[in-house]
Amino acid sequence: MATPLTASAFLSALRGEGVDVVEVGSWRTHNREGHGAWGPMHGVMIHHTVTEGTANSVAICRDGYSSLPGPLCHGVIDKAGTVHLVGYGRANHAGLGDDDVLAAVIAERPVPADNEANTDGNSRFYGFECINLGDNVDPWPEVQVEAIARAAAGICRAHGWGAESVIGHHEWQPGKVDPRGPIGKTGGPALTMAKIRARVAELLDQKTPSTPSTPKPYTPPAFPAGLAPGKAKPSARALQRVLKATGFMPKSVQEADAYGPQTQAAVARFHNAHPSYRAAGKSYDPAIGPKGWAYLHRLAYAK
Repeated sequence: MATPLTASAFLSALRGEGVDVVEVGSWRTHNREGHGAWGPMHGVMIHHTVTEGTANSVAICRDGYSSLPGPLCHGVIDKAGTVHLVGYGRANHAGLGDDDVLAAVIAERPVPADNEANTDGNSRFYGFECINLGDNVDPWPEVQVEAIARAAAGICRAHGWGAESVIGHHEWQPGKVDPRGPIGKTGGPALTMAKIRARVAELLDQKTPSTPSTPKPYTPPAFPAGLAPGKAKPSARALQRVLKATGFMPKSVQEADAYGPQTQAAVARFHNAHPSYRAAGKSYDPAIGPKGWAYLHRLAYAK
């Protein structure tokens, strides 16, 4: 049993374990306060998002859906191994799970099979959503798996917990399968919670946390042909390519070389997810300027 870490202590625990962290908006106060308890804390839960694209996934996990309001976790771990903090406090991530599993986590012993959904997990677990389609084909980059282990280890170290305090959503709630999929490449070895816990244990065996890594400075790429600032009629095809690469436009869309309705809808999704637009209270603007292009390319190349 443990009192929840403060938001600052939570952030320090992640960075102290060598995790690259991005703070998204007012994450420290974005939560489901008033909809149930927050604490005492007993462990860390790992999920997969069933989505593509960093910005798209972060926006969904921050804002949620009409039927399931956000935040849907505390941190989103992208395929480059960066943790995007989207909320802190009670979050809609764990749902109802098995009280026998909770008892095992508290005792730090192997969890039994989950066959009941009778205990509120949102009040008892920190949650990380990890970007993966969850189709058992989409691979988990090794850098992402390492970030998952380091994020969990940082929280466990801060609380004095062992690796058995880290569980997967599928170990908590009947019917869930996350996280799952191959490591490294399609057809690679399967990601399992046993492997994650083994790495967490290795990290915790170190007397002091790893030195935080220093993110490489970002150099915006050159504008694609036809997209340089000042062009009167930029190529819609190049725009569609980068929107698809960042997850804002379905890859199946085949729209002509024109700024049609599906391209407009994808741009609207981008602007809804873009931090500066959200901060300004804007929801849609048909134009993407130089800063927007740089942001889109940063997302595309960070995948």
